[in-house]
Amino acid sequence: MYTNEELDNLAEFYKNQLINDTVPFWFPRSYDHEFGGYLLMRDYDGTLIDTDKAVWIQGRACWLLSTLYNTVEPRQEWLEGARLGYEFIRDKCFNPDGKMYFHVDREGNPIRMRRYFFSETFAVIASAAYAKASGSGEAATFAREMFTVCLEYANGKRVMDPKFEDTRPSKGIGIPMIMCNTAQQLRETIGDPRCDGAIMGWIKEIEENFVKDDIRCVMEQVSLDGDIIDHIDGRTLNPGHAIEGAWFILHEAIYRGMDQHLIDLGLRMLDYMWEKGWDEEHGGILYFRDVYNKPVQEYWQDMKFWWPQNETIIACLLAYLITKDEKYSTMHKLIHDYAYKHFHDSEHGEWFGYLHKDGSIAQTAKGNMFKGPFHLPRQEWYCWSVINKFKV
Repeated sequence: MYTNEELDNLAEFYKNQLINDTVPFWFPRSYDHEFGGYLLMRDYDGTLIDTDKAVWIQGRACWLLSTLYNTVEPRQEWLEGARLGYEFIRDKCFNPDGKMYFHVDREGNPIRMRRYFFSETFAVIASAAYAKASGSGEAATFAREMFTVCLEYANGKRVMDPKFEDTRPSKGIGIPMIMCNTAQQLRETIGDPRCDGAIMGWIKEIEENFVKDDIRCVMEQVSLDGDIIDHIDGRTLNPGHAIEGAWFILHEAIYRGMDQHLIDLGLRMLDYMWEKGWDEEHGGILYFRDVYNKPVQEYWQDMKFWWPQNETIIACLLAYLITKDEKYSTMHKLIHDYAYKHFHDSEHGEWFGYLHKDGSIAQTAKGNMFKGPFHLPRQEWYCWSVINKFKV
């Protein structure tokens, strides 16, 4: 178990990493004062390797800067930086039909549309956090309007072109998960009366359809009835993704006055996917597993990506703070020590994104279409914040 002194030291560590190591790697160098938004495609030393912009990461960076302003210190630089992101998202990232792009060039000219609405969810949390930071009623209205759009995509009122045929219909855990956290962030910044009920509906869907207690597993996708699809894609697990969902549920349990049912659900999800994902040989969370331990199709299945480690650090710490169970402090120490030893770049700051199974660096970029200033700084910010919350 952690002593109070050890928890204080952890909180100080996460704060220091966030403010003095992670955030300075990205800002102010990534502000695009010419065209708006952020230039986030960067190599290990901060060198710019591409000027294109991933729309969902523009939203994530705007959320981070706004959140830092709202909760850490009201630095004008962070507020101005958040404005760059918010206005770029609002003005440059939509097609004429109102669907958000996934990939645009530096000026905002469209390059790629994807058949999901994750750009929209990150626009919600970005604009809501920016609205709180700036006091902008226009940004608050935009956030709530975008939340309505996301709700309509999630419930099927808005339909995108399907990626697959109807031969083998399925549904993924990603939509209830991301919508749960989107609503949590909206609720905690500017508020929306739709959030509480919607969150519980998505958690119910996760519990009833994706959590398989009989085989100690959280599925990534299932049939429309919640059954396991015994084909390669249907059997593929993403432990880090399910663990991220676990801490969203534990976070909700705290919000609802330590709701024991939600605590039990979040802990089961964490336990099951730690068992599936933790690499007993080298440490760290593996990227993909098969529910029946059959071969996984994706060639990167046994790599260590940065973000599952971030989500597992949060989940294990949160589980420990809620339960005071030594099992979770042990798990937290294992994942924390592994991740900061292997991913952190002590010379240039931030984390490398991609390691081989043995912990060696696979490639050096710290920013691309999928990695940017979000999972790591959110982890450090959240862990610092939640330790202080439990000390009160």
